[in-house]
Amino acid sequence: MPENARPESRVALVTGASRGIGREVALALARSGLAVGLTARSAKPLEKVREDCLEAGAPAAAVAAADVTRPAHVTNAVERITSELGPVDLLVNNAGRIESDEVPVWESDPDEWWSVVETDLHGPYLFCRAVLPAMVEAGHGRVVNVTTGAAVRDSAIYSAYGVAKTGLLRLTGSIVAAGADAGITAFDLAPGVVVTDMTRSMAMHDDRTSWTPVEEFTDLVVAVARGRLDPLSGRYLRAGTDNVDDLLAAAGDLARADARTLRLRPYGTGDPLA
Repeated sequence: MPENARPESRVALVTGASRGIGREVALALARSGLAVGLTARSAKPLEKVREDCLEAGAPAAAVAAADVTRPAHVTNAVERITSELGPVDLLVNNAGRIESDEVPVWESDPDEWWSVVETDLHGPYLFCRAVLPAMVEAGHGRVVNVTTGAAVRDSAIYSAYGVAKTGLLRLTGSIVAAGADAGITAFDLAPGVVVTDMTRSMAMHDDRTSWTPVEEFTDLVVAVARGRLDPLSGRYLRAGTDNVDDLLAAAGDLARADARTLRLRPYGTGDPLA
């Protein structure tokens, strides 16, 4: 192991693991030899995923039901998984939701709008807050925040989803700024457009014929677990589009340009905010 290399992750916690992308991430990590902690709102469907992870090669797997928006649920879930598997050194914040209607912000339902933000931003914050102290104490740990293209561009619809995912980028940056010296890395990983219950429910995808294979996303998460992407900590990566080898080769340039991060763009060298 190189002198400055951090150890590979051994215990992962995946939120929203009962189906869709979360389930596939858990299985991919299991096949790579990680112990996996699984959370979702209901424990029953997680039990089948736990069995599948053990069959796939996970040395251990644990289940904890949790509503990601409720602090006590999150704390109890992390304590249970840690007691069964050991300290979590890879957190994958995957649980999420989106609005039911494609409407502009002034036509949105206030309760649903806030509920989306609670799930997609407050939930990841709670899990980060629960697992990061042990990572800092251990001197290493990794966080994957599952993001989307809606986080980096304006859209006339799905404003709550966009707001939450943009906030998630800032959360990633805060983790890196505060935790890099303690051996913490964090990543914004976008899965592209994978076939899931959520994407199938979105009218904007009704005529879509090309989808991102979920394996292209799970490969990125496994690369994070192995420490391969540590030089890209704090960056936004998209499955199905990015070539990881090319990005790693350009890691120095990305750092110097502060690229693939959430920033205010100056209009030129004369901009007083430049």
